[in-house]
Amino acid sequence: MEIKKTLLWVVFSVSGILLLNNWQISQGQPPLPFLAQPNNQNSSKEEVVNRGSQMPTPVSKSTIAAAPSDGGLKATEKTDTLRIELKNDVLDLVLSNRGGTIVSAALRKHFNDGKPVTLFAIDQNSTYFARNGLIAEGIDAPNHNDIFRHQISANGQKITFSLEKNGILLEKSYALIPDSYVVETTYQVTNKTNKTVTPSLYLELVRDNQSIDESQFYSTFTGPAIYREKEKFQEISFVDIEKNKVKAMSALNKGENGWIAMVQHYFASAWIPQAEFVREFYFDKLEKNLYRIGIKSGFNEIAPNGSAAQSAKLFIGPEDEKILKLISPEFELIKDYGMLTIIAKPIFWLLTQIHSIVNNWGWAIVILTILIKIVFFPLSAASYKSMARMKEVQPKLVQMKEQYKNDPQKLNAAMMEMYKKEKINPLGGCLPVLIQIPVFISLYWVLLLSVEMRGAPWIGWIYDLSKPETSISDLIGIGIPIGVLPILMAISMYIQVKLNPTPPDPIQAKVMLYMPLIFSLMFFFFPSGLVLYYIVNNILSIAQQWQINNMFVTKKA
Repeated sequence: MEIKKTLLWVVFSVSGILLLNNWQISQGQPPLPFLAQPNNQNSSKEEVVNRGSQMPTPVSKSTIAAAPSDGGLKATEKTDTLRIELKNDVLDLVLSNRGGTIVSAALRKHFNDGKPVTLFAIDQNSTYFARNGLIAEGIDAPNHNDIFRHQISANGQKITFSLEKNGILLEKSYALIPDSYVVETTYQVTNKTNKTVTPSLYLELVRDNQSIDESQFYSTFTGPAIYREKEKFQEISFVDIEKNKVKAMSALNKGENGWIAMVQHYFASAWIPQAEFVREFYFDKLEKNLYRIGIKSGFNEIAPNGSAAQSAKLFIGPEDEKILKLISPEFELIKDYGMLTIIAKPIFWLLTQIHSIVNNWGWAIVILTILIKIVFFPLSAASYKSMARMKEVQPKLVQMKEQYKNDPQKLNAAMMEMYKKEKINPLGGCLPVLIQIPVFISLYWVLLLSVEMRGAPWIGWIYDLSKPETSISDLIGIGIPIGVLPILMAISMYIQVKLNPTPPDPIQAKVMLYMPLIFSLMFFFFPSGLVLYYIVNNILSIAQQWQINNMFVTKKA
């Protein structure tokens, strides 16, 4: 008994500490010292932008280690380094003439606190960029450390970088398409030496391990990912790279689709190379808190005075399935639902169909929850009927527990005999719920991962379904995140507990009574779209359970 009380106090204490920590952060104050994340960005801006400038080491192209081995990007404000802007309706890019590296990328139609979301950046707070170059056996070829000449097209939508080095001329261009998150890149290599060369093009994404999670009560993946036509989509954690736990990736044959990506909550970047060449994956840790993932694509042999070309797409944008499907086969997998993808994708499709009719994501969530509840009505009914029967025999269970409190074996035997006599299955209320769990978890991930919810309003004060609702605190200015939806959530959960049979153990009964309060406090920090889904589901469950309970009371009378 004392152990149960101790565990209960531990649950309350930990919940209280987490709530206090999140309130501190929401007020712009530092987190509690023992919950603060380690600061991995102690270096100055000058140190960040000058990470690693050594040249790639030319080795055999048959090895994955052929990719350049330096850690970062040398991008000082010296006269040999320029910043060139490239813009369209949705992207605002900044490129450096050192390597033609994309050092900044802002999404013009997605905002954080009124400012465009910045995906690529090299500053005091983050390091994240895309780069490329050439490697060739026996030749120091143009790569991301070199200073390139550049030329911008008349319409300002295309920039071409060029550099001849040791007889190898590399001309690479970046072109933007109106209203597109894809950067079309081409690479023309000309061999001006007197011997045949076989260079390889490398495409890389480099970033730190800074987490993008917006709450300590839920977690989304941040890190590298790859897609191979045969092995499909795979996420690779920074921790696994650090500890060398990731198995070597198989090379892609000619004509086989494949790409690399850096994924975070709502947004991603990805290199999608041309499929007509043999390609290899690689990933590693460059230095402390800095990682890369790359794909190396080998050219065919280039004779003296000959040339060859490759192309690739660079995606920088939101994980919007309508956009992703148009870019490359299976590219929508970058929005990863994990093991429940087979359930989550149809749910998301249905949600989008409803939205196309009502034109409001909040009402689409409400209608989808109602439809799912209707589908599972028979299972829910079976579960509630079982709980209603259990509530009927609750007085008998309490009496038995008092009668056989010193003899657990006789108590269990008496309970089994009563269940058999009353034709009650004690697991009858659990099995139907277990069948529904995968669907509701899938819906949870659909709502959590869908960038369509970002900035989407519902009604009145709920102007962003991807953010916690803080309506009351906004209105009265108390600075504590108190919203209407979490309060309704607490009320609905409490009503559900009261409709269920009370556990015979008094400690367990108290825990069940306080659990709605604990969970509802956490929901203050959940996206309002998720809280809306849970409230609608709870209200429908209460109505169904109340109707079934009344049916049994009437029958008994």
